[in-house]
Amino acid sequence: MIGIELFGFMLPLWAIFLIGILIVILAWKLIKFAIKLLIIIIVIFLIIIGLDFLNVFSWFQNLFSGLI
Repeated sequence: MIGIELFGFMLPLWAIFLIGILIVILAWKLIKFAIKLLIIIIVIFLIIIGLDFLNVFSWFQNLFSGLI
C-alpha cells in the first residue's frame, strides 16, 4: 500500500490528498473572509473620510458645544 507512516499509523495516499484538499478549502474560506473584512473596513474609512471632508464632525461638535 502506498502512503506514509505517521506516529505508527499507515496513512493511505488518498487520505493524504483528502487532508490536503480540506486544508486548501479551509485556507480559501479564511482568505475570502479576510478579503471581505478588508473591503468593509476600507468602505468604513472612506465614509469617515468623506464625512470629515464635508465637515460633518465639525458641525456636530459646534452643535453639541452650543447646547452645553
